[in-house]
Amino acid sequence: MNAHPVYKPATPADVDRMVAAHPFALVISANAGVPIATPLPLLMERDGDGAITLLGHMPRVHPHTDLLRAQPRALAVFTGAHGYISPSWLSDRTQAPTWNYETVQFDIEVEFDDSDAATELALNRLVDHMEQGRPQAWSVADMGARYAKLAPHVVAFRARVVDAYAKFKLGQNERPGDWAEILAGLERTRQQALLDAMQRASPSP
Repeated sequence: MNAHPVYKPATPADVDRMVAAHPFALVISANAGVPIATPLPLLMERDGDGAITLLGHMPRVHPHTDLLRAQPRALAVFTGAHGYISPSWLSDRTQAPTWNYETVQFDIEVEFDDSDAATELALNRLVDHMEQGRPQAWSVADMGARYAKLAPHVVAFRARVVDAYAKFKLGQNERPGDWAEILAGLERTRQQALLDAMQRASPSP
């Protein structure tokens, strides 16, 4: 995963954590030079060799589904914690504003599986992931007979990750004084997700 060294995630586990916490991605394709994009949740799987697969589902009848069947190469973009960094938080008023963020981009090759079993697996895996830890967690089985009516409208797929790019721009190159003031500004403005991300990426030992 290539990125400027200072903004590179420390370990593959950092990427896994971000994608698991922010699974809503944008899948982007091009058809004769015309872009098409579909937002959808994706689950990431990493095998023992580090190879990455994305599991998801799309509407069975949809122009992007048709395009991916014919042209399976696409880009999946995940955005994690992010936010505006205001110079108003800093003692040094000459500093410029910036935007801190986590992003992971996967160059993927999509393969659909039209079987009922694949759809059931994809839906159950996603629901279990999103419901984990919730009081009175919901499951697909709770749909009862409605499941048989709705499930045929989607199709499951796995996407093999061909290449990956991750950039966590989280103030790693800030001066210590500025760093502390930025964290204080995020806390005052209740941007907890970005505050947590920056603290994880802290350049301090």
